[in-house]
Amino acid sequence: MITIVDYEAGNLTSVKRALDYLGIDSVISPDPDEIRKSEKIIFPGVGHAASAMTTLTRRGLDTALQEAFKSGTPILGICLGTQIILSHSEEGDTSCLGLIDGRTMKFNLSNASLKIPHMGWNTISIRKSHPMLKGIVDETEFYFVHSYYPQPSNSSDIIAKCEYEIHFPAAIAKDTLFATQFHPEKSGVAGLSILNNFKTWDGESC
Repeated sequence: MITIVDYEAGNLTSVKRALDYLGIDSVISPDPDEIRKSEKIIFPGVGHAASAMTTLTRRGLDTALQEAFKSGTPILGICLGTQIILSHSEEGDTSCLGLIDGRTMKFNLSNASLKIPHMGWNTISIRKSHPMLKGIVDETEFYFVHSYYPQPSNSSDIIAKCEYEIHFPAAIAKDTLFATQFHPEKSGVAGLSILNNFKTWDGESC
């Protein structure tokens, strides 16, 4: 059973619907004890980093996620869930979960024709192989909606990048944690492949 973390951030139901479509059992839960005992965790979200961290802390979900990560539970982060697994976010100048060392940065683009948020389909460039990208080829398109992007301190944690004037990390990973800035649940067949890979992924990086 996969547990989808409920911390009052948007997009939980669309993730649940995508899993239902694939026949993958899942439950949406705000209960930190349920997160701790989960076989696998999806940490999605759309919203503001500071508000998200306030809710996570109030519900005790911050420590539950940190404990689950330390215990080796496979975790899939999506969008806001990817940004706040890092140490700090520029959005609200807030301390985050620190599962991966690094910062979430705001887009600072010089090309006035490029709108923020970065919204729509864009290709990813795969930098490292990973079981969660099984069946995904280089330059596959995924769906993005974001004004901030994750920047791990260690470049070896970057699995794939995307270009939007700058090259930013589109997928990052460490140990049993894999996270995407794009939305697999909104990315058609390719995105469903990633969710299906998560069903069978045992947390190994290769």
